[in-house]
Amino acid sequence: MRVLASSNKAQSTLTQLTQVQHYFVDKLTHLTTGTEFKSVEWLRDQGLHGGGERFEAVGNGVFNRASVNISQVQYEDNPEKAFLSATALSTIIHPQHPLAPSIHIHVSWTELRNGKKYWRLMADLNPAIEDKEDTQLFNKMLEQASGEYYASGVEQGNQYFYIPALNEHRGVSHFYLEGFTGNENTPESFAIDFATQVIDCYINILEDKLNRLPPPSDTELQQQLDYHTLYLYQVLTLDKGTTAGLLIHNQNDVGTLGSLPAYINRHLLENWIEQTPSPTNKLVKALVQLFPDQKCVAVDAQIKAKIASVIREHYQSIE
Repeated sequence: MRVLASSNKAQSTLTQLTQVQHYFVDKLTHLTTGTEFKSVEWLRDQGLHGGGERFEAVGNGVFNRASVNISQVQYEDNPEKAFLSATALSTIIHPQHPLAPSIHIHVSWTELRNGKKYWRLMADLNPAIEDKEDTQLFNKMLEQASGEYYASGVEQGNQYFYIPALNEHRGVSHFYLEGFTGNENTPESFAIDFATQVIDCYINILEDKLNRLPPPSDTELQQQLDYHTLYLYQVLTLDKGTTAGLLIHNQNDVGTLGSLPAYINRHLLENWIEQTPSPTNKLVKALVQLFPDQKCVAVDAQIKAKIASVIREHYQSIE
């Protein structure tokens, strides 16, 4: 049993984000006949400090990987911790077809012990092979959903998802608002409405793709494998949320790394070691060594556990 945060706002946010989680899972299930989502629960300190539940896709092969997570962790009983609670919806969908884009969404509410409270909003479209019409549609949705905050969200998003070592971005459309509190004109439901609009737009894009795409070519599958390698590289070397989650605790490693695609190109990842600045190049080299020496390698639960350990060891060694 999980102990939940005591504030009314944290409780109501958990309820609302859980509803959004179920809404997204239902949409994905109805869109892809034969796909099921299994529930996986985890606890922070045996539930004393919260926990979460994620739904993972199993079934007919429509998804390379799909995970829709909800969590609430809280340290109201520990005055040494800077935050009281953090409540989050975090999801990544990687379709199997290389012309169907991936989506990443993160919406969280944080309450700090010093009284500060804020949202964190992220939404980014990640195709292996870009469809300009999809990008335009997604950007238009972001502009409508975020209103006056659109320019700031895009600016922060473009910075966050840029990979300096490779001189390119992860994804084609990026939105990120950190420490967001809005103003007196911002609706109370802004963050929940934002997440719902992103989900609806993505479902429309994905439905269109699944209804009309022919079987993928070998070239397209190779492009997807290479892009998924870039996705993994960005998450494991630059994504602050993933790194922080792994360093704080080891009670949900597989869930924390739920955004990683199912397969990557080991040879490509190995080629990027020399392009990566020190000391991160040592981390990339250690990650490469986790995989068998072949081009296409699986990123399964066992590998994720090893990745988590390697990341912790790396950052402990450079402290």
